[in-house]
Amino acid sequence: MIDQTERSLEPARVRLYSKGVRTMKVLFIGGTGLISRAVSRLAVERGIDLVLLNRGTRSEAVPEGARVIQADIRDPQTEEILADEAFDVVVDWISFSPEHTKADIARFLGKTRQFVFISSASVYQKPMTQYLITESTPLANPYWQYSRDKIESEELLMEAYRRDGFPITIVRPSFTYGDTMIPAALNSWGHPWSLVDRMRRGKKIIVHGDGTSLWTMTHNTDFAHGFIGLLGNPLAIGHAFHITSDEVLNWNQIYQIIGQAAGVTPDLVHIASDFIVAAVPEHEGGLIGDKTPSGVFDNQKIKRLVPDYQAKVSFAEGMRRTIAWFESHPQRMSVDEGWNREMDGILQAYQAGVEALSRLR
Repeated sequence: MIDQTERSLEPARVRLYSKGVRTMKVLFIGGTGLISRAVSRLAVERGIDLVLLNRGTRSEAVPEGARVIQADIRDPQTEEILADEAFDVVVDWISFSPEHTKADIARFLGKTRQFVFISSASVYQKPMTQYLITESTPLANPYWQYSRDKIESEELLMEAYRRDGFPITIVRPSFTYGDTMIPAALNSWGHPWSLVDRMRRGKKIIVHGDGTSLWTMTHNTDFAHGFIGLLGNPLAIGHAFHITSDEVLNWNQIYQIIGQAAGVTPDLVHIASDFIVAAVPEHEGGLIGDKTPSGVFDNQKIKRLVPDYQAKVSFAEGMRRTIAWFESHPQRMSVDEGWNREMDGILQAYQAGVEALSRLR
């Protein structure tokens, strides 16, 4: 099967190398998101011939030297746009459903030497049976549909690899942040400055559980170094990798570090995850299905293939950079008042419960 795939790649080789072009040509579907923009920048710096296929809504995130194909991968007409293109590596940053994955397999089977699927570390077994997560940790998450869709997509890709030689590599990021993200278990995704604003106004900050479960935060520039080392690496075919920092913090430390970077001491209130989910069911996936259990990762596998990979940005340094970035872009310091009301509602319900218990004593 592999030989058939190799033969089917001959036209791609002719198109890529007939004019003497020897650099690796890579297609990023997406490529301007929080994680992928750091990878895109590093790819260009490393001399990769990078093409981004996206709708062109984040032009400020496109690094100089990358070429953009403005199109929607979900639009059938995009097939015609890509018909005359050939890529050594294809990375889909925006595949979120099994249907997206099936379309990718149909579109790129026999047309690339490596297809990289961006999964999620949230696919790992919940509840956990062992605190240290490796790539062989079972995949099962009954709490989050997002994770179940990623698991099903991984299974489709592995089947295509075994059956047809589809040259897949699976990457599972955990909580990865950068300049534009204040990472926390509870924050407004669209308006991440909301958490810092709340801290600076002296409002209470909810921490799930007692704040002592362990977690790993990874800066997007560190993730990029590990990721780039997998591109074009034949030893990565057929394998899954997570790429995280080795710095392990508990959630109390995480919120305290964010507050320190913001110049304040946050007023933390500990509330059980089950209580938070009972108040706002939409948090079940992100909490019970992801951040309530400890997230400690064994990175030996990525380090074997990318020996120089080492996460260098501590969370404290990353938060200093992020706070500074927001303060230099005041237009991005927007506040989600709906999120604030949600947090206040949970706190009021919790306080009412505490007061009710005190009356029973």
